[in-house]
Amino acid sequence: MTAPQTTERRIVLVAVGAAGYLAVELDDSGEETARHPLAASELAPFVSARERDASPRWVLRSARDVYPALLDEGVLLSRAHDLLLCHAILRDTDKVARPLAPSPLWVRREPAEDAAPALFDVVGEQEPEDPITEVLAQYREQRRVMADSKDGRLTLLCAAESAGGLIAEEMRAAGLPWNEAVHESILTEILGTRPVAGGIPSRMASQAARVRAILGDASLNLDSQPKLLRALHRVGVQVESTSKWQLSEHSHAVVEPLLAYKKLSRLLSANGWAWLAEWVHDGRFRPIYIPGGVVTGRWASAGGGALQLPRNLRAAVRADDGWTLVVADVAQLEPRMLAAMAGDRAMARAAQGADLYAGVVESGAVATREEAKYAVLGAMYGATTGDSGRLVPRLRKVYPRAMALVDKAARFGEDGGVVSTWLGRSSPRPSEDWSRMQAHATDADADPAEVAMARRRARDWGRFTRNFVVQGTAAEWSLIWLAEIRHRLRQFPESEVPAPASGAFSRHPHLAFFLHDEVILHVPKEQADAAADAVREAAEVATRRLFGSFPIDVPLDLRIAESAEK
Repeated sequence: MTAPQTTERRIVLVAVGAAGYLAVELDDSGEETARHPLAASELAPFVSARERDASPRWVLRSARDVYPALLDEGVLLSRAHDLLLCHAILRDTDKVARPLAPSPLWVRREPAEDAAPALFDVVGEQEPEDPITEVLAQYREQRRVMADSKDGRLTLLCAAESAGGLIAEEMRAAGLPWNEAVHESILTEILGTRPVAGGIPSRMASQAARVRAILGDASLNLDSQPKLLRALHRVGVQVESTSKWQLSEHSHAVVEPLLAYKKLSRLLSANGWAWLAEWVHDGRFRPIYIPGGVVTGRWASAGGGALQLPRNLRAAVRADDGWTLVVADVAQLEPRMLAAMAGDRAMARAAQGADLYAGVVESGAVATREEAKYAVLGAMYGATTGDSGRLVPRLRKVYPRAMALVDKAARFGEDGGVVSTWLGRSSPRPSEDWSRMQAHATDADADPAEVAMARRRARDWGRFTRNFVVQGTAAEWSLIWLAEIRHRLRQFPESEVPAPASGAFSRHPHLAFFLHDEVILHVPKEQADAAADAVREAAEVATRRLFGSFPIDVPLDLRIAESAEK
């Protein structure tokens, strides 16, 4: 659970000016011992020499500031402390009496294309006037806060978060192997013939023509929501939106071709020929990852849609000749984290083996696997209606400790309180508008409608905090898993068979893709079995780091294959 306490060399590395860098060596107490001004051409040789000598921890304002230039020169960093990533954790944590003071200089601002408003803090970066002074002061303050966390959890979290910052840049540099010809053949098979000049693919056009014929409007723009809704209303399909869920409630002949058109349209816009031309080059897909882009600690993406890799395109993820993929994902990670966090041994017994939901059925909580899934997800997301709401009370009888943990987190949220993950990442506080609404609802003359609205919003925030502690702890497990995989792969020897498009990793097995609870490694074929073992060992270490000897299984679905197709 705690980070190992070791003496390590630390070097602050900061970009200064248009084409220069400054390296500052620190002693154990964080005091400066030496400065090294570096021209851009001197950066890679300096860092490479220090890595060979001592593998120091590099203190970086952000890995994105300096690491891409090093990767271009084939230089890898062993470990880092990413000040921007750690600032967000140490500023908001409620696990110490004096958290980090907020500063606009240390708020990371960037667009997150996959951002959901309730879970994201969409934030470009301000540059300080004197970067090295500001960086040194910030690092000392961050060390103080981590030291105030006596159990070492915040130190471990910052180490894992910083490793994630390095891994994100490494995966972008290495890229995910992507076969453009396979991608194009999939698009043609699903969408139809690619239009030569404008228009839409043939199968989309066919479905669009069917919809227009049924609606009796040959010129209807199906991509205009208002116009499409009016046309649907004219034929008796009374819906408020064209979502799949609303349309599926109607048996009208237009529903089937319209849903088919919308599905094809999503594929074309998200991963069609334009996406392929923009994001896949030299046989590699290189998305822009944002570690910690979600307030729970989950990653986001600011380009390429890495967090929305469609199942029907996974066949395009193909290893290079002489190489293969190691694909691993975790079964039901979040409920397993819940069982371990709560110390719920009954739920941990249900989690033994690959299918936790089957274990829930065997425990007698519910009758079928489908009910188990509804019940467990409902417990984590705060469902109160439907099948989930009906089934959740049964879990309280069988898994009282697990349910007490999420119920308590929900109550804290409803009262405007802060909750934290296992390692100490804390939830944001509700907005001022939320707090004012809750305060006004207690007034004697409060309008009943406003009181009802305030209660609904309180319950909504309670559902957020209920899930925050579980999703955030699962993100922490995944970060440690990634870091441990990376550490093990770095010990592998070079391969004689290169994968040139992977740049600095052309002869080394490496992480190529990460999606919440799934990793894809690109490895030389002769190292595939050893790499698979490394992934399994890393999962075991991540579990021990968080929960010690508590008996919780975190099994992997792992396969070695030429393609990522499931």
